[in-house]
Amino acid sequence: GVEGLTYLLTESAKLMISETDFQDSVHVLGFSDELNKLLLQLYLDNRKEIRSILSELAPKLPSYHNLEWRLDVQLASRSLRQQIKPAVTLKLHLNQNGDQTAQVLQTDPSTLLHLIQQLERALGEMKTNHCRRIVRNMK
Repeated sequence: GVEGLTYLLTESAKLMISETDFQDSVHVLGFSDELNKLLLQLYLDNRKEIRSILSELAPKLPSYHNLEWRLDVQLASRSLRQQIKPAVTLKLHLNQNGDQTAQVLQTDPSTLLHLIQQLERALGEMKTNHCRRIVRNMK
């Protein structure tokens, strides 16, 4: 019972549902009107505190600081005189909790182009009404 009540309150606080939506959700459970009113009051009294605790529990992800890149091209080797082998090296500087870290990544140009296309597609997806509604509810 405690786990169910905890789940109900945390999910309701995450979604910031209104009083009427909460009442509708609890009414479906088949509790008495007095218990429904008590649960609503419990939700309204603790909604902000639950959201603050959930925000503290959220993982602190690193954020972008800077990007350095270099293009290397191998034109020949001992075994192959006529070859072109390009490689893109990226050094990604990140901030996490005030500390700066660097990640070095290397890829070929075709994979990098594919990655760019996927990121642009993801940014385009964020502009849709569905994603905007989800992001708005997450805040």
